[in-house]
Amino acid sequence: MKKFINYFLQGLLYIVPITATGAFVVWAFNKIDKIIPGLFPGLGVVIVIILITIIGILGSTVIARPINSFFQNLLKKAPLLETIYSSVKDLMNTFVGKKKGFQEAVFVKIFENSTIERIGFITNKDLAELNINNKRVLVYIPHSYNFSGNLFVVEKKYLTPIDAPSSEIMKLIVSGGVAEFNHSSEEK
Repeated sequence: MKKFINYFLQGLLYIVPITATGAFVVWAFNKIDKIIPGLFPGLGVVIVIILITIIGILGSTVIARPINSFFQNLLKKAPLLETIYSSVKDLMNTFVGKKKGFQEAVFVKIFENSTIERIGFITNKDLAELNINNKRVLVYIPHSYNFSGNLFVVEKKYLTPIDAPSSEIMKLIVSGGVAEFNHSSEEK
């Protein structure tokens, strides 16, 4: 169902800007209702949705893939740009993509005998590929009033899970603690 909705939305984007898309949908619905008057109520809407979805499928395969392939080949010729692009792309995917990277908020005890803790997010629990023992995880600690942060390798014993939605924790950190905390957010 998600794929269907994704193709439908892409279809809307490829047809024309939103206003023209709305005009097209109304026009198509009226035309179909004139061709098939009263045969099946709502058939015009179903046909328009199917047509837009087909346009979305065609747009993502005929238009988007070749452009994306060309862009990827171009990046391979410039390794520094490819590194920057892939890092930014991965970061954006953690916020809006399928792989959410900031889902597990934690308090991080920075010093053994300190009561001061930082707030961060576990981004990777399996560090075997880096030859780092299984008692450690990667924790990203964002900066306030900025879209940057630091990545730390932290022993699990210094982490305390935060039972709150990650989106609210991120908003709290980035705002320097002044953002309103929404307790009713459904994401956890």
